[in-house]
Amino acid sequence: MSYVLAVVTQLGKGQNEVRIKARGQSISKAVDVVEIVRNKFALDLKVANVSIGTDVLEIEKEKINVSRIEITVRK
Repeated sequence: MSYVLAVVTQLGKGQNEVRIKARGQSISKAVDVVEIVRNKFALDLKVANVSIGTDVLEIEKEKINVSRIEITVRK
């Protein structure tokens, strides 16, 4: 719920556009945040853009692919 509050706060401060970014297992949380804000707090909010991709992380000399998403919402 703190991410929802953060987005609502940014919109309340006059921001017309907010980007929500997530990687890996947090992608579903980012989508949930956008949907909660759109359906309960900012009914005029529109999804302006969705960008997806893969980041390659190197952990202990091993390369791991991690999915990422960036959701841009706009009033």
